[in-house]
Amino acid sequence: MIQFIRSMFSSKLGAILALGFVALIAVAFAGGDISSTGSFGGVGGGDRVATVGKGRIDTAELEQASAREVNNLRAQYPTLSMAAFVNQNGVNRVLDNLIDMNAIRAFGEAHGIHISSRLIDSEIAKIPDARGIDGKVSDVSYRAFLAQRRLTDAQLRNQIAQRLMARQLVGGTELGLAVPNELAVRYAGVNTERRTGQIALLPSAVFAPKAVPNDAELGKWYAANQKDYVRPESRILRYAVFDDSVLKTVPAPTEAEIAARYNANKAQYAASESRRIVQLVLPTDAAAKAVAAEIAGGKSLEAAASSKGLAVANLGLLSREKLSGQTNAAVAEAAFAAAQGKVIGPLKTPLGFALLRVDAIDGKPARSLEQVRAELVTAIAAEKRRAALTDFSAGIEEEFDNGGSLADVAKEMGLTLASTAALTADGNVLGKPGETAPAVLAKVVQAAFAMESEGQPQLAEVEAGKTFVIFDVGQINTSSAPPLAEVKAQVIAEYQLAKGAVAAREAAKKLEAAAKKGTDLSAAVAQLGLPLPPVDKVDMERERLQAMGQQTPPPLALLFAAAKGKVGLLAAPRNRGWYVVKVTDVIPGKVDPADPRLPEFRQTFQQITGQEYSAQLVAAMRKEVGVKRNEDAIKAAANRLKGGN
Repeated sequence: MIQFIRSMFSSKLGAILALGFVALIAVAFAGGDISSTGSFGGVGGGDRVATVGKGRIDTAELEQASAREVNNLRAQYPTLSMAAFVNQNGVNRVLDNLIDMNAIRAFGEAHGIHISSRLIDSEIAKIPDARGIDGKVSDVSYRAFLAQRRLTDAQLRNQIAQRLMARQLVGGTELGLAVPNELAVRYAGVNTERRTGQIALLPSAVFAPKAVPNDAELGKWYAANQKDYVRPESRILRYAVFDDSVLKTVPAPTEAEIAARYNANKAQYAASESRRIVQLVLPTDAAAKAVAAEIAGGKSLEAAASSKGLAVANLGLLSREKLSGQTNAAVAEAAFAAAQGKVIGPLKTPLGFALLRVDAIDGKPARSLEQVRAELVTAIAAEKRRAALTDFSAGIEEEFDNGGSLADVAKEMGLTLASTAALTADGNVLGKPGETAPAVLAKVVQAAFAMESEGQPQLAEVEAGKTFVIFDVGQINTSSAPPLAEVKAQVIAEYQLAKGAVAAREAAKKLEAAAKKGTDLSAAVAQLGLPLPPVDKVDMERERLQAMGQQTPPPLALLFAAAKGKVGLLAAPRNRGWYVVKVTDVIPGKVDPADPRLPEFRQTFQQITGQEYSAQLVAAMRKEVGVKRNEDAIKAAANRLKGGN
């Protein structure tokens, strides 16, 4: 997750497009992800965090954009907290993109490029959620859309204008780029190179002190490292499940209702007959009569058809009406007059001249009202209970809308409220791997985490028309580090690892010095005289490394980043130890100019070049319009987002 946050704005073009027009329309509008990022007189109030040309970006804009970006990321990482986002420099990355978008528009307008109101109107018309039930954007549907997204018309128009400007000025930087074949071959050679090397791991646990720290030492260390123990926001839900058993009295079906239902479906209860029919269609009447003569002479319909290279078609079980629709009334009349097993025809059909045989007759007698009374009573009673339950649920929602509490409604219904354990946004129980929210709450956890405060009861369906749940958030536990007492054993272990990591680093420096002098890493590790893991010997192609994507182990990444003969140190995450990486050899890849992979390499290099051009272009725009950052205001905004002062 942290890698994703760090890389989400890694390229300038990617950053612009990520917050850009396409994402705004195709994703943000559909999912509620639109930040109030207007400038040039947009959101007022609060200190300005940046000035872009003659415009400004206020703290309110930055905080709103950051909050919505966290909501975006939570679609992939439900437990992401705002504190973690801020700690990974997320606020600064969001601000950089706000500055970019404002700078691009300011630059465009300064050079006579303007986005017309008509163009903005046409883009608004493309927003699915801004349309009414008739599929068109009306004043009512548009205002409802703005209210739902907490935007003003001016803010939305400004966002669209910014992104349209970005698309015009920056979006085409990759167009027309040509990468020479020689450059593509050189790039391909780098991507197909092979490297050999050694990687030694010095685990902190081997160097960790055995003595347990005293409370003062532990408290001081925990205070300095609290950010590593921050728990995601959790919520305790109160809920009660109900079905139609809460309905005290539901009127039984009346005689009039039963009779009306019977009369409305009389055709269903009338006598009916269906026949299973097979047919053979021939192109002419004469051909059909010739086959009929063979059948009269004792051949079966199938045998006669087979002798002509034809096949009999099974029409299945058909009513008179269905057969008439497939053929014509005369054919249906003849087929339903024929005896079972008898071949009739030729009969003129839309496809030619047919010979038909009735293989089975399925006749159903008419059923009187008395005969179907029981099933009618059952069906009507079930419908009445569903309708009553729907009305009952609507009444509950009305009570909630009028300020009724969850406890009051549950008491009226005779239901007992239950409470969940503290749940995270992904529905898991905080601190208890493998435990999840009750199954009946699976569909409501997301809604519960969207509630702004405790005590906002809602009703939701568990099983459509059958089971419902009423719920609210009983307690919100903000994202924070727990008291030391709750995690003392874990903190002691990690304190010792941290101390061990310091000693491991000193040992790693010794290995580095020895390796630089030509000592084999395995021999140098052995000289330490400690129970350390064996040195890994690596022989790998870069293509294999690239195939690992974000799962690439950091030591391997370092091995492929350093020059031949270099030795480097790398800290393992969370004080788990130190790596010593030595690049033994670099074998350049050999790529034939006719290699079929070259077009792919060329395209990749072209994209990288386009991204670099985009970054340079936006940087030049920022320089021309002028950008000033207010670091104190930025820090204060980040503090507020984390829940600080």
